[in-house]
Amino acid sequence: MITCIAVDDEPLALDILKKYIEKIYFLELKGIFTDPFEAKKMLDETPVDLVFLDIQMPDINGIEFSRIINKKNTAVVFTTAFSEYAVEGFNVDAIDYLLKPIEYDRFLKAVYKAKEYIDYLSNQELQEGYIFVKSDYQMVKINIKDILYIEGLDDYIKIYLPQKSVLTLMTLKTIAQKLPAKEFFRVHRSYIVPITKIENISKSKVKIADKEIPIGISYSESFFATMDKKMN
Repeated sequence: MITCIAVDDEPLALDILKKYIEKIYFLELKGIFTDPFEAKKMLDETPVDLVFLDIQMPDINGIEFSRIINKKNTAVVFTTAFSEYAVEGFNVDAIDYLLKPIEYDRFLKAVYKAKEYIDYLSNQELQEGYIFVKSDYQMVKINIKDILYIEGLDDYIKIYLPQKSVLTLMTLKTIAQKLPAKEFFRVHRSYIVPITKIENISKSKVKIADKEIPIGISYSESFFATMDKKMN
């Protein structure tokens, strides 16, 4: 799932983007904003993967706004009625540039370009053995091999490591997409575990670092099937 927001001072333009985004199964809209400063506040607290960003806005234009967000972890697609901004838009490493009125097929093309870029970044992190998460207004590097288990707490997750835990505003579903599927398994609606860290397994729980983690009924069949394959 790719999380995104849309920023535009025109409510009608936001309505169109919202309608388009809701058609695409792998996009999760986290908010729409007519005020870019409200959008920046949200991004500081809850980073997203993709921003659809108008250029011609009062107080701060989209080009300037894009320079103050963390583009290493956030892709930007510009939306504007003015074609003269195209070159400048690409000069700040935008993924794409959509000219209003935006047609759905052109929007879809831009979304898939963004998806390729976001998937590439995710794969690079996995190959290098780490992920970054937002915690206490900073990006924290988590070495994947150090994760003991992950606990879901409503809209937050807690990542348990040998010497500490890291709390971040994210869902278990989102973090699962950032982890290697062959190494991590969701055993309960509130827990994800790395198979290599499991010390022992019973019918209803697994043990990791003196923590007994329940195996949910709806997850048990696939979990034990996976473990059987590893033992055979």
